[in-house]
Amino acid sequence: MNFINNHKLTLIGIVIGAIAGYLYYYYVGCASGTCAITSKPLNSTLYGAMMGGLLLNLFKKEKTKTEEK
Repeated sequence: MNFINNHKLTLIGIVIGAIAGYLYYYYVGCASGTCAITSKPLNSTLYGAMMGGLLLNLFKKEKTKTEEK
């Protein structure tokens, strides 16, 4: 439970990114099938999850040593 509380923003970013990645595949996708990321829903969803997690991880406030005590 402590892990979830410490990484809440990153986990929210992963979920939102995965949904956005799948929606991008569904509505835009790749008609020819030669696109590396958007040709398959799994690739698009995983890429979106990774980007969403990285994006919201930027806003995570790091605890200083005085705050940890």
